[in-house]
Amino acid sequence: MTTDLGLPPVLDPETAKNVLLAAPRGYCAGVDRAVITVEKALDLYGSPVYVRKQIVHNKHVVANLESRGAIFVEELDEVPEGQTVVFSAHGVSPAVHAQAADRSLKTIDATCPLVTKVHHEARRFASDDYDILLIGHEGHEEVEGTAGEAPEHIQLVQSPADVAGIVVRDPARVAWLSQTTLSVDETLETVAAIRERFPLLLDPPSDDICYATQNRQLAVKEISPDADLVIVVGSRNSSNSVRLVEVALEAGAKASYLVDDHTEIDEAWLDGVDTVSVTSGASVPEDLVEGVLAFLSERGYPDARAVHSAEESLIFALPPELRRDIRAARDKG
Repeated sequence: MTTDLGLPPVLDPETAKNVLLAAPRGYCAGVDRAVITVEKALDLYGSPVYVRKQIVHNKHVVANLESRGAIFVEELDEVPEGQTVVFSAHGVSPAVHAQAADRSLKTIDATCPLVTKVHHEARRFASDDYDILLIGHEGHEEVEGTAGEAPEHIQLVQSPADVAGIVVRDPARVAWLSQTTLSVDETLETVAAIRERFPLLLDPPSDDICYATQNRQLAVKEISPDADLVIVVGSRNSSNSVRLVEVALEAGAKASYLVDDHTEIDEAWLDGVDTVSVTSGASVPEDLVEGVLAFLSERGYPDARAVHSAEESLIFALPPELRRDIRAARDKG
């Protein structure tokens, strides 16, 4: 149970213990769209529906969809020819689309529209023959998908430490893009280092770091300065969840930990802790947060007080190929 607070958070003078709950938190529009896409595909086509990579980076979401008949694979050669496959929210490269066509797979693209925007920017910069510096984490599916849009033009920059080693053809024709789930502050630091080397660096037409990532980082900054402990609910392969732990510590939290659910909370973390702040990554369903709050309640902490830092109302339409099939099935019925 929660009660609402405006900003800044005010601690309760009547009790030594407090629980602050970040708002917004949890599912973003892109994650919600991707999960519903798999659910609707299972309802429409029946099991199995294959999904390339984890649809979103949360082990509980993946397990729930598996229980309903989704089959998660690493690569398309694991999908029988002619079957239905969903591409994850993180996006795929043109080479993956081509491989799917070669195998006569029915594809549903659940790529987050904000990731698709970055893909469009990569193609535009490449068509103008810019060298593109992609700020992100090596091996992340989103980075692989974006880099695949223009591999001959894109090089990865993971941190300011990489900037000295950048080699470009023309220092006057360099642009940057970023993974959508990075720390805003760290990305700006990397961009500043790049711009110091390349003063004519071209920015993307709009922020690549998505609204939900930015909002969740702002929210955790609001609930961290007075916190003895910040609990971030999210999976370890979730980039935006990992960033929330880092942002909490940078904002003044005495300690911060990432947990998949309440069973991963170490009771020792609560020793001497009066104020606990709780948030969750953009791929985390709310029931996992509720489990953490119940865990704290059972140990004498009061109802959480929600601290609002932004309002979110964005909703993305389902992929057009899925909407088309849903309409066709409805018309037949």
